[in-house]
Amino acid sequence: MKKIMAALICTASLWAQTAADSTPSAGADIWEPLRFLIGTWEAKTKGGSAGAVGSGTYTFQLELKAHVLARRSSGADCRGPADFNCEHSDFLYIYRDAPGKPFRAILFDNEGHVIHYDISVPNPATAVFLSDPAYAGPQYRLSYNLKDGIMAGKFEMRMPGRIEFTTYLEWGGKKK
Repeated sequence: MKKIMAALICTASLWAQTAADSTPSAGADIWEPLRFLIGTWEAKTKGGSAGAVGSGTYTFQLELKAHVLARRSSGADCRGPADFNCEHSDFLYIYRDAPGKPFRAILFDNEGHVIHYDISVPNPATAVFLSDPAYAGPQYRLSYNLKDGIMAGKFEMRMPGRIEFTTYLEWGGKKK
């Protein structure tokens, strides 16, 4: 009985230490690297192979008691080639699988796309979302960069067998 009790105390002690190590301190802001994204942004497209011109808005906001950073976007006044979806809208959810793990994201759009991204923050005002090249079809890269109050965005694709990414759509705009 003493051995069982000692094992339970040891296990409980190890569990408590592991839980304490994986819980952010009370003052920690896990969203600090991506906080520059938060807000509602008005954007105008600037080019890319999509050949579309238009404007739209997107909003990044913390949801679910700050466990998820969500982006919702929609376009307006869009003009483009016949095969371009000017009625595009999407949801992007940013999360961590566990405390201390890298940020990840999943995107759903009105065209039926579902894209899983790994996120890097190469500097304090830049976020790069990169899809897994193992998925069938193109690899995607979505990036945001805030400079002088202007948020620049770029959506790129790399077709299977290619080395370089091609810019599909670029935009820039200010916070509302």
